[in-house]
Amino acid sequence: MSTLQTIHDVPVLICPSQGETIRGEREALDLIGDAGYQGARWAVIPVGRLDESFFRLETRVAGDIVQKFVQYGVGLVVLGDVSRLTEESSSLRDFVRECNRGTQTWFVADDDELRERLKG
Repeated sequence: MSTLQTIHDVPVLICPSQGETIRGEREALDLIGDAGYQGARWAVIPVGRLDESFFRLETRVAGDIVQKFVQYGVGLVVLGDVSRLTEESSSLRDFVRECNRGTQTWFVADDDELRERLKG
């Protein structure tokens, strides 16, 4: 079950590492609904909860999921090491870099990096 935490005065919904795989928009919308219900501004999803298709950009799964989060005004954090995946795909590496420049979707390696990003 996801838990609501406040990090630097920011309400954040933390998804557990175990649970349903997030394969597409349906699961993303469930998570967005949960985040909204609990008043979270961000939802944190561990890398292992995302279906492998999320990391293959040609499937458009990542774009569809990110777009839903943008549409509903909930920030998305992918938590965990994606370096192996970005080493294998220059397009994924570029996507991660561009996301991390923005204020809506972040890829962070660990809790410390998340806390630092939420500091402001």
